[in-house]
Amino acid sequence: MATEHNIQATSRNVEGKGASRRLRHAASIPAIVYGGKSAPQPIQLDHEKIWLAQQNEWFYSSILNLDIDGKVEQVLLRDMQRHPFKQIIMHLDFLRVDASQALRTKVQLHFMNQETSPAGKTGGVVVMHELTEVEISCLPKDLPEAIEVDLAKLTVGAVVHLSDLKLPAGVEIPALKLGKEHDVAVVVAKHGREDAVEEAAPEAAEVPATKAAKKDEK
Repeated sequence: MATEHNIQATSRNVEGKGASRRLRHAASIPAIVYGGKSAPQPIQLDHEKIWLAQQNEWFYSSILNLDIDGKVEQVLLRDMQRHPFKQIIMHLDFLRVDASQALRTKVQLHFMNQETSPAGKTGGVVVMHELTEVEISCLPKDLPEAIEVDLAKLTVGAVVHLSDLKLPAGVEIPALKLGKEHDVAVVVAKHGREDAVEEAAPEAAEVPATKAAKKDEK
């Protein structure tokens, strides 16, 4: 059973830049809840509590129980605006979710057993994570906090594609329905020297052309 995550909020009636600025000075975060059949609702949240919550992965990829003045709505975080250099959250956007409607969102990939895999134990091999998150589609009840990628059998030269991921029941990757060209690499394991050879090859090819140019000048 998925863990429930509860967030406390209060409604706000005053909007605008000035009102939002005053909220931030009072250690609160202005936010908006939208979507579904209800009208968008401005709310405010306690900055300290949200600052602690947003340090967890679940805050970005889980269904949140948003308690607004005692009324609970299920929402998903859609946007977070941060201050350019201060540890301040400027604004949050929450999307209402319908239990009967599939949603699309991105979740993190957790790479497991990489160091103990054949590729991980081979010297000079670089295991590259081409993706660290993936967009999925599912009903709210099936939304995972993350997707595990088991690399226990990863060998040198192997490539793990989107289609190789083991998805939880009820979860799909929309990109895979668009054609084989969208089945991109998630993990690649290859010798580090391969990159060095590929980078050096173009330079080597330019040497004869340079010499030829000098002969023409003579």
